[in-house]
Amino acid sequence: MNRLIKILAIAAASTLSIAAGPAANWNVAVALTPTGSHVLGNPAAKVKLTEFVSYTCPHCAHFESEADATLRLGYVRPGKVSVEVRHMLRDPIDLTAAMLTNCGSKDKFFLNHGMFMRSQATWIKPMMTASSAQRTRWTSGDLGARNRAIAADFHFYEMMATRGYDRISVDRCLADKAMAERLSKQAQAASDLGVQSTPSFAINGALLAGTNEWSVLKPQIDLAL
Repeated sequence: MNRLIKILAIAAASTLSIAAGPAANWNVAVALTPTGSHVLGNPAAKVKLTEFVSYTCPHCAHFESEADATLRLGYVRPGKVSVEVRHMLRDPIDLTAAMLTNCGSKDKFFLNHGMFMRSQATWIKPMMTASSAQRTRWTSGDLGARNRAIAADFHFYEMMATRGYDRISVDRCLADKAMAERLSKQAQAASDLGVQSTPSFAINGALLAGTNEWSVLKPQIDLAL
């Protein structure tokens, strides 16, 4: 009898385990908001973190390298925190990079975003060495022409190729006026909210004062959990 009870208990435990299934990995869940920003993680997360970033901001690149792994593994993966990225546009190069991170399906965004942030120190060098003729091309002509000039000078075509994008697909995104308008509206909305520098952060819609690095942000996330 004792043996039978033990067998039934083991069977019941196994059934519960199968029913529960493996823990969800929220790092693969990406949603697109009505304003065009991307959200990574559990939509029902207790803490909804918003990052306001610029691709030509060195502090944003530093935050990405310093905090991304910890944030994703310790907070996003178990579903405790979701992360929304909103764009601030500091210059024409910033806009071009943002249009490329937003190029393609929503599921490609965070890998594109990480690539631009983590390699910023390499690709940004032409900002310091470009000729006056190059700089003129970055701000002259229609949207597509300006963005193509920037993409060529900063080697964005080669970067996007490593992500599986051909030149035709890249050029199509670079000429997307509707996307450029969405990104500009997103940046203006952030400015209207009170964002004055990057990176800046909000938790559950409340902008955080004096917060631009992980060591200051982390305790505020922990407090909100």
